[in-house]
Amino acid sequence: METLQNVEFKIRTIEDAPEASKSILTAAKSAYGFDANLLGLMANHPALLYAYWEGDKFLTKNSVLTAKERQIAFLASSYENNCQYCMAAHSSIAQMHRVSQENIDALREGRELPDKKLNALSEYVKATTTKRGQVSNEDINKFLNAGYPKEAILEVITIVGFKVMTNYMDHLAQTPVDVPFQANLWEAK
Repeated sequence: METLQNVEFKIRTIEDAPEASKSILTAAKSAYGFDANLLGLMANHPALLYAYWEGDKFLTKNSVLTAKERQIAFLASSYENNCQYCMAAHSSIAQMHRVSQENIDALREGRELPDKKLNALSEYVKATTTKRGQVSNEDINKFLNAGYPKEAILEVITIVGFKVMTNYMDHLAQTPVDVPFQANLWEAK
């Protein structure tokens, strides 16, 4: 990957972030126990940070997918977007949500998942990501026939949208992977 040299963003902290980003960075540090580098980068533009943070919180409370399924979806989209930071972070979070290591490894390697329903989710997220939302009827039918409700189609759009924000931020800033996620470092394909 080409190193971007003309644009550099500082990883903001609660102390030096724009005023509109400080409350979210404070909440994130309280929730995670550390300053997440990706959020510190997003804090340079408070609207980006707000859209991601508040949107993810709202999704968590109003999801049709389980926490495990959401992590599968986050990993599938991050894989297709070649996001080193998000693959490490969501591999770690998926482990916390007890996603099997076999499924995590398959996602990290771009392979079929052993669980057929979760594989259908992964494939649909990948199709949505790579086709930029222009999925086929076949893509939709495979997903729905695996047992997902039609509202999950809309949730996948939401998840892919969040991954556009974080994955693209990582590509632009080449986010250093936080220490808690270092055990799951990942090389882009």
